Amino acid sequence: MSWKERYNSILTPAEEAIKAIKDGDFVVFSECAGVPVHIGNTLAEHREDYNNVRIYHMLTLGEGNYMKPECYGHFRHVTNFIGANSRQALQDKQADFLPCFFNEVPKLLGESIPCDVAVVTLSHPDENGYCSFGVSCDYAKAAATKAKIVIGEMNDQLPFTHGDENKIHVDDIDYLVPCSYPVPEIPNPTIREVEKRIGENCASLIKDGACLQLGIGAIPDAVLLFMNEKKDLGIHTEMFSDGVVELVKAGVINNSKKNIHKGKLISGFIMGTRKVYDFIDNNPDVELYPIDYVNNPYVIGQIDNMVSINSCIEVDLMGQVASETMGYKQFSGTGGQVDFVRGAALSKGGISIMAMPATAAKGTVSRIVPILAEGAAVTTSRNDVDYIVTEYGVAKMKGNTLRERARQLIAIAHPDFREELQKEFNKRFE
Repeated sequence: MSWKERYNSILTPAEEAIKAIKDGDFVVFSECAGVPVHIGNTLAEHREDYNNVRIYHMLTLGEGNYMKPECYGHFRHVTNFIGANSRQALQDKQADFLPCFFNEVPKLLGESIPCDVAVVTLSHPDENGYCSFGVSCDYAKAAATKAKIVIGEMNDQLPFTHGDENKIHVDDIDYLVPCSYPVPEIPNPTIREVEKRIGENCASLIKDGACLQLGIGAIPDAVLLFMNEKKDLGIHTEMFSDGVVELVKAGVINNSKKNIHKGKLISGFIMGTRKVYDFIDNNPDVELYPIDYVNNPYVIGQIDNMVSINSCIEVDLMGQVASETMGYKQFSGTGGQVDFVRGAALSKGGISIMAMPATAAKGTVSRIVPILAEGAAVTTSRNDVDYIVTEYGVAKMKGNTLRERARQLIAIAHPDFREELQKEFNKRFE
């Protein structure tokens, strides 16, 4: 049977494909903008046919109807990264949180995270019958490899993306559900004066020829605003968004100095607006790889001048970083923060940056605190943390004593809270 004959034989409506999912199964979905929207909605519509089906994925865009209260008991979400559409289920004790590093997810699939059925979003096949994983390779490749049953949601609006490990042959797919809908987007953030000052402070630490890991949001985008005068920057990151595109077009990002994947933008997944999706579509200069490669600290460490930029929720005077919890409340997850912090530490000339506004809650709460909130999880330890950046400046943690760390952190806290922090400093060190 030719691949085209196989392709035609596995084309299946969503209502039929989901019958392969049985009560008690553990189902793995693609994540972020790669969420299988059509199949997810179809499962929610047919929820009465299912009991105790667990669905694993990380952050996803869209409504996530299968996680809503009317689906409790039918589907239970399992994740290591909470998003806006999954927080209610976790609060209602109808979802389970799994602490782990992002780079470990592919290894955990089929082990700690069972994988009966993989539901992955796919592009149309190329001339040899290979579909790409579109905007979400990260752990989708491992899920499709390890699952007993693979259901592919083939969206004709999904970009075709390159990368040696970013593909699956139609022979390895059990059901292929054709559909058409716009790839979920996340709007560009509003960059305020605070974020601009943070971005400028971060940019002051970045040298020509550096390779960047950037997240999504106002602060990473603000950093990119101050990169126009830089030269020969590279990208090796778990994800990138719209902000990178203009710097590529301007020649600022050309990946010419990278030790590995020279000339290529390397990522695990893509999330943004149609602008970035059009940019990556069939673009041979962009390659997606599984996250156990992209986020492997040993791989990251092979790249000279690696700069990791992440955000956080609060930092204590020892330099401990909480990025995923607000006290006892799980707000997001570890993601790839520690993967890249440790990878940058292995890199020749590498640095890592934790960037945040000095305050939260409309200026009423300091993000630099004497001690972390009760119940808060330490995401990046005081031994790993390198630079902390706010709109008030840069504090260097690595290589400095607790006394000097505290002194520097107070200097970049909001002025309204420095007196209180200084009293704590005096108690501990004077």
